[in-house]
Amino acid sequence: MGLRAQVRTPEGWAVQHAAVTLTDRTGRQVARADVDADGAVSAEVALVPGPYTVIVTAAGYAPAASTAFVTGGGVADAGTVVLTRQAGAELPPPGVWTIDPAHSSVATIAQHLGISSVRGRFTEFGGRIEVAADPERSRVDAIIAASSIDTVNDTRDKHLRSPDFLDVERFPEITYRSTGVVRSGPDRWTVRGELALHGVVREVALDLSYLGTGPDPWGGVRTAFRATTELRRDDFAMYYNQVVRAGMTAIGTTLRVELDIQAVREVAPPAPDQS
Repeated sequence: MGLRAQVRTPEGWAVQHAAVTLTDRTGRQVARADVDADGAVSAEVALVPGPYTVIVTAAGYAPAASTAFVTGGGVADAGTVVLTRQAGAELPPPGVWTIDPAHSSVATIAQHLGISSVRGRFTEFGGRIEVAADPERSRVDAIIAASSIDTVNDTRDKHLRSPDFLDVERFPEITYRSTGVVRSGPDRWTVRGELALHGVVREVALDLSYLGTGPDPWGGVRTAFRATTELRRDDFAMYYNQVVRAGMTAIGTTLRVELDIQAVREVAPPAPDQS
């Protein structure tokens, strides 16, 4: 018997600071419980059969309400409740945030033989995010070591570093500098910027989702984003391909990029003592 629920963000992450309240048909509160570290709540409470209202709240999120029907088993099961962020919480607080490579990833996905995908990642990168009081004036600057490409295949990685693709001897760095940020929906932004890759600079837009901000175990404050984009190799003068049979090439012309970023807020140095 009791109250059961799972509380998640639209991306599927647990909302660890949510509270779940259960009221009966008269509006009287009959149960209240906080979720655990997995975003779950399981509270033992005696419930008579009938309809109940489940209300889920969390700081920074719009509250959600749903109806749960209790049968003879005495369980009010709200299932998975998805909380969306409230207006005003779509970006972290203004300030400078440094990308944490140890807890971030820069992944690439290319089509192989027209039937499957090859995934890779860059292991050396860094950058900073400046969140402005006016979010659309925010900025992103990032740099990636081209030679750090890793597809878990040494032969393929050497080829990708060669002049056929990244040509890392001539172009050791890949850089991205934003030129504008535009809201594209709840928790979603379009970041426009210039990508310098293989000696070519192109305008590239990132589809950005803000995942939240909170304290970390080391006394700092962290924020997280997920961003995706698609690139065409020939836009960056990477024309190599091998035709394996009529109409079929070994490597697709489009490259999907997926960024999962954690950044740590920089702490301003203390003002000099004027005494």
